[in-house]
Amino acid sequence: MPDAVQKQLGDERECEGLLDCMFGMNELDRAVFRLLAESSEPLTVDHVAKFIGKERTTAYRSVKRLEEAGIAVQEQESCPKGGYHHVYRVSDPDEIADELQRMLNQWYAETGQLIQEFRDTYVEDHSPE
Repeated sequence: MPDAVQKQLGDERECEGLLDCMFGMNELDRAVFRLLAESSEPLTVDHVAKFIGKERTTAYRSVKRLEEAGIAVQEQESCPKGGYHHVYRVSDPDEIADELQRMLNQWYAETGQLIQEFRDTYVEDHSPE
């Protein structure tokens, strides 16, 4: 087996590493994900920024990346004095897992097609004459 594939198969894996690989999360996104996942209630961007020690705009960009990937969900909460604000929570873990499975299945199918194209292009008929 080629070294690159062998190394990937031999590397220790963790579930957050899977999110990195499949959704392109960076270190900050992982921290925000963990924060949202461990929180007993949805958080505002201001709370996220405070907990991760970053500016509000930085926290907002990370939360939005998670939301766009389907990993976080935005909700609207009413304020006691009127108006509303947005809060964020982690999406349903089963829904995230289903999306990961769908992405893996798609990758597997597309890779299988590429292997067949390789076979059709480079494999010659080796039958005895």
